[in-house]
Amino acid sequence: MARTYTYQQRCPIARSLDIVGDRWTMLVLRDLGRGHTRYVDLMRELRGISPNVLSERLKHLEQEGLISSALYSQHPPRAEYRLTEKGEAFKPVLRALIAWGDTYAPRPPRSRAKRAAEDLEDVEAPAR
Repeated sequence: MARTYTYQQRCPIARSLDIVGDRWTMLVLRDLGRGHTRYVDLMRELRGISPNVLSERLKHLEQEGLISSALYSQHPPRAEYRLTEKGEAFKPVLRALIAWGDTYAPRPPRSRAKRAAEDLEDVEAPAR
């Protein structure tokens, strides 16, 4: 899973990408920061991610100390995930990416019907 920039380890960007540079990782951090703490919530929010990839990303982020997990059900075992102090420290990076994306990677135009459906979905699916 992890891509390692072995020849670039003097560079803090390369070392950071070793931790958060895989596809979906920053989106998992984004959604945890938005309060989506359970696996099922993350699967719903991260449309298109496979269950195996989400599990791998959560495990990796926990190993790197950006998130922690706590069981809320023993049978079957189910966990809630939370940003740690290290994960919270990543929020300004996400905010900077949001600002950059809003400026330089604008959203593609949406049809009126799709926009209405997405707006309705946002209203009906509050964060837990």
